[in-house]
Amino acid sequence: MKLTTYTDYSIRVLMYLGINSERLCTSTEISAAYGISRNHLSKIIHQLSKLKYIQSYKGASGGITLLEKPKNINLRKLIEQVEPDFDIVECFNQDSVFPCKITPSCKLKSILNSSLIEFLKNLEKYTLADIIENKDELKSNLI
Repeated sequence: MKLTTYTDYSIRVLMYLGINSERLCTSTEISAAYGISRNHLSKIIHQLSKLKYIQSYKGASGGITLLEKPKNINLRKLIEQVEPDFDIVECFNQDSVFPCKITPSCKLKSILNSSLIEFLKNLEKYTLADIIENKDELKSNLI
């Protein structure tokens, strides 16, 4: 399974805000820190704001901050909200333009589906706090 770049960047934005929780951060600095285009980043920030993960303040002294404590941001919930689909293989998508002829008798789909379920169950155990507990090290890597 591979998460989209959009999901990866969404997690990175929340990580950045989590390790800099003592202040407002700007999209410019997040863009520079990760090398993400500002245009792409603005779409991510907009969605994270709509999902109530972050608060965005406009103006000269504006910026972005987390709305929740990192320990309250569950990775499974976040990923399920920003990842467009979990179709590991084409046969997971019932609307596929390339339907597979063996889907009714294929065992691969059920194996992959159970793997996906376990993947999501495992993600449920973790929060943003878990992936930023080494704040100082993360900050030094972003300088």
